[in-house]
Amino acid sequence: MAHDPLMRPFVPRWTRAAALFVGVLLVGGAAFVLWHTSGVLKDSGYAGVSSANVVMIGCVVVIGALLLWRLGGVRADPTPDGLRVRNVLRVRLVAWAEILAVRFSANNAWVMLDLADGTQIAVMGVQHSDGKRGRAEAARLRALVDALGTAPDPRTA
Repeated sequence: MAHDPLMRPFVPRWTRAAALFVGVLLVGGAAFVLWHTSGVLKDSGYAGVSSANVVMIGCVVVIGALLLWRLGGVRADPTPDGLRVRNVLRVRLVAWAEILAVRFSANNAWVMLDLADGTQIAVMGVQHSDGKRGRAEAARLRALVDALGTAPDPRTA
């Protein structure tokens, strides 16, 4: 089953590139601000930034970089046991038998799974912003749920 094309990971097309681009802007912008305020303006009488400002800028950069790293890593990995969904804040393995429906509407930015316990989970690895590719990936996820999502009948096992 490892060579089955349906079992490829679900990875959004542009999210990783966008997160990397914004991360470069974040780090580059912070470096520019720190460099520009540290010594370039001292000749004009500007005192520069305080140590507290440097620490705060560093904290903002670290927190922003961590969030962007997590955003760039969203995906869903199908396994024989279920779908391992990695969203920004949480990683969860959802058994195939738990998935009742795969919804992908214009109102949602990504695929939503309806689960047997009455909850929903977003699958950020399949995004509406990917257009045709996103719709094809949602259809592939539906096919996987249809093929693997039915719990086996213990009487026939």
